[in-house]
Amino acid sequence: MKRLSSITQSLEGQKMFQIMERANQLEKTGKRVFHFEIGDPDFSSPEIAKTAAISAISQNMTKYAPSSGIINYKEACQEITLKSRGFRPALNQLLVTPGANIQIYLACACIIDPGDEVIVQDPCFVSYESIIKSLRGKAIRVPLSENNNFEIEPSELLKRISPRTKAVIINSPHNPTGSVLSEATIKQIYSICEKYDIFVLSDEVYGRMIYEDSPNKFFSPSQIDHCNERTVIIHSLSKTYSMTGWRIGAVTGPSKLISKMAVLFETINSCVPPFIQHAAAELLKNEPNASRLMMREYQKRRNIFMNRITLLDGMLCNRPFGAFYGFVNIKSSGKDSISYANHLLEEFGIATCPGIYFGPSGEGYVRFCFANSIANINSAFDRLDISKSF
Repeated sequence: MKRLSSITQSLEGQKMFQIMERANQLEKTGKRVFHFEIGDPDFSSPEIAKTAAISAISQNMTKYAPSSGIINYKEACQEITLKSRGFRPALNQLLVTPGANIQIYLACACIIDPGDEVIVQDPCFVSYESIIKSLRGKAIRVPLSENNNFEIEPSELLKRISPRTKAVIINSPHNPTGSVLSEATIKQIYSICEKYDIFVLSDEVYGRMIYEDSPNKFFSPSQIDHCNERTVIIHSLSKTYSMTGWRIGAVTGPSKLISKMAVLFETINSCVPPFIQHAAAELLKNEPNASRLMMREYQKRRNIFMNRITLLDGMLCNRPFGAFYGFVNIKSSGKDSISYANHLLEEFGIATCPGIYFGPSGEGYVRFCFANSIANINSAFDRLDISKSF
């Protein structure tokens, strides 16, 4: 076989899926496994979306759709943006995609050339660096500190800007730590990007997932420039509405950028199935607050998760104020995060994700996803209470 491209050498994928595969193998042997490794809500998708999808298929909405998305769904996105962020994007500022991952890829592909730099938080969502590397760019990391609640320091971001910096990716609420950036911090970041003419890719997949006790409320840099200048909103329905398998979302940005992203998307993927878009439109237009009940339950789970963590020696965790992750400090164990996570899985049947997978600053931590039942959270920690060998 001929040698594969150099790009393939840098591809790592999302390793939490590999952990899930190992956990599933253990389950097949009869071992009880508690799944905290992957960010997949355990709620059913909203009934209104399921009913609308079935109806759309029955009405033969199964042919090609416009590559940039059907008008019905894009109009629903306009309205939800107006309500949540205070502005109505133009239709040509919107591109419908199968989830958010591809939005990051398309945006970076249309912004950076080989050798260009994109600044990311460290730790951060695992796909960022893989995407940047695959485009022969360079990810420049800004380390986050537990002492600062894992919030990015604008002064540290400023130090890392170079003539090759093309974009900054921010993520609030943050995966993997659950931190929420303040309005003041986001405005400072935007101001820096404006000064140096840099794009701001704002990953807002967890934007509706902020807890009532959070000291920082949701704020988007799009509220500054309405996505006309440099802000790109990365967004999908996956987490907020428990629709991870539907693969549906829409990216909002400057029309010139979106038009190029649309051509690239058309080249790669043609379009998103129209029946899925129709179902998403029905949800956003008629039941946009379907996530509220889920958030109340997540807050209960987070509180129980935090209470159980504080009772265990060797585990510390900053209170997450958004998303559904706990980034647990395990440094006192003396183990690296991969060894620690492997021990939790093999010995106790508790699947987690090593912090190192999210970047060098994630070493010494493991991520728990508490999008799981209260019964499972308690049962998993009961196992840890019994044994102190971890």
